[in-house]
Amino acid sequence: MSISFYEKEQLFKLDTKNTSYVIGIVDEEKFLGHVYYGAKLKDHHAGYLMRVNENPFVPSKNNRDRVSFLDSFAMEYPAHGLGDYRESCISIRTMQGNVGLSLNYVSHKITEGKTSFRNLPSSFGSREDCSVLEILCEDKTTGLQAVLQYGVFEDVDVITRSVKVINEGEEPVYLTKVYSACLDMDNKDFEAISLHGSWARERQIQSVPVSHGKYSVESIRGESSHQDHPFMALKTKNATQETGEVYAMHFVYSGNFKVQVQADQFDQVRMVMGIHPTDFAWRLESKEEFQAPEVVMVYSDKGLGQMTRTFHDFYRKHLIRSEYKNKKRPILINNWEATYFDFNTDKLISIAKQASELGIEMLVMDDGWFGNRYDDNRALGDWFVNEEKLKGGLKYLVDEVNKLGMKFGIWFEPEMISPDSDLYREHPDWAIAIP
Repeated sequence: MSISFYEKEQLFKLDTKNTSYVIGIVDEEKFLGHVYYGAKLKDHHAGYLMRVNENPFVPSKNNRDRVSFLDSFAMEYPAHGLGDYRESCISIRTMQGNVGLSLNYVSHKITEGKTSFRNLPSSFGSREDCSVLEILCEDKTTGLQAVLQYGVFEDVDVITRSVKVINEGEEPVYLTKVYSACLDMDNKDFEAISLHGSWARERQIQSVPVSHGKYSVESIRGESSHQDHPFMALKTKNATQETGEVYAMHFVYSGNFKVQVQADQFDQVRMVMGIHPTDFAWRLESKEEFQAPEVVMVYSDKGLGQMTRTFHDFYRKHLIRSEYKNKKRPILINNWEATYFDFNTDKLISIAKQASELGIEMLVMDDGWFGNRYDDNRALGDWFVNEEKLKGGLKYLVDEVNKLGMKFGIWFEPEMISPDSDLYREHPDWAIAIP
């Protein structure tokens, strides 16, 4: 198995084909610390990297300076309000207005294979190519729990991260920030690479030195957007496509996001990624849970080229579900320019008939099939079939197109195409209709 727990040393070691990721539990309060992420280690003896036997020492040895410990220790998932003044990953507000939170280790579970999150886009993996570590942490004062989730994809050198927050307290709690991942490590004279742009000139590459000021890439547009992409990579200075170290994060989520990096007073680097906290306030009732989206983490010691190929291999194998991901896609015709919003079943079948005679293999029905969607100023998001346009419903149209020897595709907003969504469960026949 690619995940090991060494009880004597209180260390977790996560191994892919070429990388290792190590987490440690320290002190009587069981703080969870980040130990190492990088080229694969031959053994697990890396706990010394946490430097807990140096000033300011752990709180059980030097409680007078516990704030100095909290503000310098390499945290695995830092909380807000009790002495770590760097960017936190999670913050809350109780019904009494309290904000302090300390999430300490309670237990863990290791399983083989990974399933997707319900109602969220996320990766998947079989028992043969993926293992999952879940670390349960708890704040004893509020009863709030956080399950830190790690997917270890040994075959493609990827580690995924997320967190599930559970309210085991008796009162509701407001979550005011829930990031999905944090990476604390020494600065290696890093430069941060991000991707910005605009319509028709997306993904422009920018590289800036990591400094003691906060550098972030973010969107509060309600989407990840072409202006800013939910990605950041830290590369060592002078790294090329073939040489140098790269640490990268990519967010599997299409809504508001933030990724940030900053060097602290001791020249340590913290990179975090997750849902943007602006306008975020999730009321978590007692016994309810909140699942954060997934972050994909990649380490490369062979430059940017290896990082890019790793992401591509991972998404092809463990995120994309289309039957066409490894084969030639069908030639398709889209009805949009022919009809815009003005179409019905007969008009679409007529287009399909002519297209099939020309050897076209798929008809894609574009915008306007749902709700009261007769123009671009209404009904976006009303995901039910407009049967005034599509007499007999969607299944009748799909069947008629299939009779012509063609496949059928349908237009969705990106956030609606998860195979685990309620839409799919309510309409299982639609699965064949999604390209």
